[in-house]
Amino acid sequence: MASTSGVDLSISGLASGFDWKTVVQQLAQAERAPEAVWSKNQTKINAKNSAYTIVTSYLNQVQLAAKALKDNTIYDNRSATSSTPAVATVSSSASTKVGTYSFNITQLATAASLTGSSNVSSPISSTNDVSGVTLGAANFATAVTAGTFSVNGAQVTVATTDSLQDVFGKISTATGNAVTASYDSTTDKISLTSPNNITLGSAADTSNFLQVAKLYNNNSGSVTSNDTLGRVNSSAVLTSAHLGTAVNDGGSGAGAFSINGVAINFNASTDTLQNVLDRINSSSAGVTASYDVVNNNFSLTNNTTGDVGISLSDTTGNFLAATGLAGGNLNAGKNLNYSVNGGAALVSRSNTIDGSSSGITGLSVAALTLGKTDVMVTGDTTAIQNNIQSFVTAYNNLQSYITTNSASSTDSTGKVTAGTLTGDVDAANIASTLRSNTFSPVSITGLSTTFSQLANLGIKSNGQNNTVTLDSTALSAALTSNLGDVKKLFSDSTNGLAAKLDQFVTNLTGDNGTVVTHQASLTKQSTSIDAQIANLEKTITADANHWTKAFQAMETAQSQLTQELNYLTKNFK
Repeated sequence: MASTSGVDLSISGLASGFDWKTVVQQLAQAERAPEAVWSKNQTKINAKNSAYTIVTSYLNQVQLAAKALKDNTIYDNRSATSSTPAVATVSSSASTKVGTYSFNITQLATAASLTGSSNVSSPISSTNDVSGVTLGAANFATAVTAGTFSVNGAQVTVATTDSLQDVFGKISTATGNAVTASYDSTTDKISLTSPNNITLGSAADTSNFLQVAKLYNNNSGSVTSNDTLGRVNSSAVLTSAHLGTAVNDGGSGAGAFSINGVAINFNASTDTLQNVLDRINSSSAGVTASYDVVNNNFSLTNNTTGDVGISLSDTTGNFLAATGLAGGNLNAGKNLNYSVNGGAALVSRSNTIDGSSSGITGLSVAALTLGKTDVMVTGDTTAIQNNIQSFVTAYNNLQSYITTNSASSTDSTGKVTAGTLTGDVDAANIASTLRSNTFSPVSITGLSTTFSQLANLGIKSNGQNNTVTLDSTALSAALTSNLGDVKKLFSDSTNGLAAKLDQFVTNLTGDNGTVVTHQASLTKQSTSIDAQIANLEKTITADANHWTKAFQAMETAQSQLTQELNYLTKNFK
């Protein structure tokens, strides 16, 4: 008898002629039929789960807006305006009481100043002989520039290396000895004399000598410097600063003086005049020290205004005396004088009036000039309006999403397709409960029934769906007339609308919240379907293997039968 060895019986119908592999596939596909239903259900479950994720996002926006309205601070913002900004500018804080305040500024505050003695510098020469005083080294207020200047139409050319006496000679030579020049160390001035009127300068002058020497036309034959010529050199060390009185530090380099009780130290041999001025200005003495090169004197000015003076004294050495400050004149500062609402005269050391002098907490009035101005302090409701608008937007976004996804649609053939959330009880409850919590009147002690619900603020249903509209004019009117009630309506910690909505969302989206639990259930259902499909696929695989083995056995038997028949036919003819 022939053997079936070497025959591939896995080939469908090789021996039998029957396509049993197709049958196995069709049997498996028939057994897989429930999976289509399960997958369709799973798609709906996953879509619903995704929809609830979006619902949660919108709920979070509602909660965020509610928390913003629960914050007491936004209701305490204040806005202050001045009827006459040229007289005063104003600002206010949350603690400022709403109202109108009439200010009358009758005197502005000024800072005390002390002006030192004039002409504290040494003259440009200690004698009338100025042959050793060069233009470039003389302690003029302004450096002389080389070039030409005119006297009686004649040009005089000078260089910075020329002595002052050289310049006098050049003036005489240029004018044919008609004009003579001299210097008086007693007055520290230059004089020009001539039998006739002297004419000084021209538009073609390139040297500033005449201006530095302070020589100006006076339609006469005698012209004298209109001020002393010597000036202090602020960049030189104190011993060489050209002060009329030499500065000493007591001989030890440890000079000291005090201003407003603050000690200032100096070394006459190493410190420049500017070093000491800077030291004063950066100290806690509260003054600004400066040197006036035009008037040739020093001054101290308080950094703050008010009716206060400046005290000073030399401790070691004579800095204050040498600079003329010790013998200076004090111009006492002035206080700001004003009144509020026609009341008694009030005083402020500063030109900025605060609650310590006016008694109006949190109100700051910066006086700029004398005069009257009305200050209006009102509640700044901008933040409140913006937050209410944000809440309305968040509310409408959530309600619109639930409404849209709960509705069914019908195509042109009449086929009805249900929305993702159609028939979902939890979604319907969210929409209805949100609407109820938002628009039901609240019961709060002291709250007027006129403002016990959102409708009183201009927030109303549009009459078509769960969304609302906001009447900004009505809202503004409510905030202007009853800000206190609006604050209570939203921010009351127990029954306020914002507190209720905050808790409502927490109950839905917090740990073990309704939405969280619902999504967990949907996820479980989807996972269960995955398991069902996986288990069925295992069964189908096992059945297909069983069917395949049975058909292969049939192929084996058929093959053997065929071979035996062929054998008999061949051998027993």
